[in-house]
Amino acid sequence: MWATPVPAGVALLNMKIHAVVHQAEEGGYWAEVPSIPGCATQGETMEELLANLKEAVEGCLSVAVEAPTEDASGQVIELAL
Repeated sequence: MWATPVPAGVALLNMKIHAVVHQAEEGGYWAEVPSIPGCATQGETMEELLANLKEAVEGCLSVAVEAPTEDASGQVIELAL
């Protein structure tokens, strides 16, 4: 079974994700999540950055993915986080 997107409003519990926070040259902060390619956001304050980062991670994890191609050498597993 292929992992399904997390519905809006459903909290992910016991999940820790590392983000790298940078100070922006023009002021404020920006952050990226190395384990989720393309997942990045910004904020004028650290509080705003954290709120935006949570939203960005939830959005990146809720994106539908293509079903894998089936072949005899691989199998699809379900991973609970």
